[in-house]
Amino acid sequence: MVTPALQAHLASWVGTWPPPAPGVTVVGDPARAEPTWDGAVRPLQGVGDGVGTVIAVPPARVSAVRDIIDGDLSQPGLGARLAPLLGMEQAVFGTGVFRWTHQVAPLADTGVWMAPDDQRMPDWLRPFNGPVLVALDHVGRYIAGVGIKRHDAFGQEIAVVTTPAARGRGLARRLVATAARRILAEGNVPVYLHQRSNIASARVADAAGFPDRGWTVHGLWGR
Repeated sequence: MVTPALQAHLASWVGTWPPPAPGVTVVGDPARAEPTWDGAVRPLQGVGDGVGTVIAVPPARVSAVRDIIDGDLSQPGLGARLAPLLGMEQAVFGTGVFRWTHQVAPLADTGVWMAPDDQRMPDWLRPFNGPVLVALDHVGRYIAGVGIKRHDAFGQEIAVVTTPAARGRGLARRLVATAARRILAEGNVPVYLHQRSNIASARVADAAGFPDRGWTVHGLWGR
């Protein structure tokens, strides 16, 4: 079931939702020319639900992007043709798995909510635009953490990393579930994205209650 929060998030994130027709629809979205959660501009962003896919780009580029894509997101070299048109020096067109949930797995809460600029945070957590959830060892050092990308007033994306020494304990799945419960309690929708080839991330998502519904996420990703 697509919840009202998910509907609102996707309408904000890719310009319109649901897809107006099967296949690929390219839409103009002024937000594609504006800074996103970390201050970076992402001129192409897309989501597919297994039937239709919306690709959002700056309004002035809709016609040109539509001609290049021509209804086929799997064509080779797509990123090399789209990137210069959208003002990116080097980028590849990427497709990943888009997951969301409204029912988190019943895993025990774990972690401590902290500010991303705390001196114990690793570099990857510092850009996040909200509190981060971290697991600390017995002397207070970071061993795993979740960052939340607050994309808009409705959707928040969860990212998780565990240090090699702390893997295999189920920390990632419990951190993700804990963060997702907080997001839902705030009336928002928790989102989890990963590359199809990242089996470890897929397992974390499954265990935390983020099923693979066959949805996809698309973008131009830097090399």
